[in-house]
Amino acid sequence: MAKKKRYDVLSPDGFAIEREKDYATREEAIAAFTEWAKRFEKQGYYSSNNGRIPLKDLEDECSLIEV
Repeated sequence: MAKKKRYDVLSPDGFAIEREKDYATREEAIAAFTEWAKRFEKQGYYSSNNGRIPLKDLEDECSLIEV
């Protein structure tokens, strides 16, 4: 039996946006990213090891991967 695909979202620094959790569908992963990104709305950017990333660019800097 083939293993079902699972998905994860990696931050611009290469870390999972949620520890010890992945997602059954791409849609669940995208929804989790959207909720995660809301944490940075007050400051207006994501602080990466490579500098500040404007929130409008955050989705492009993250990675949706199969695990």
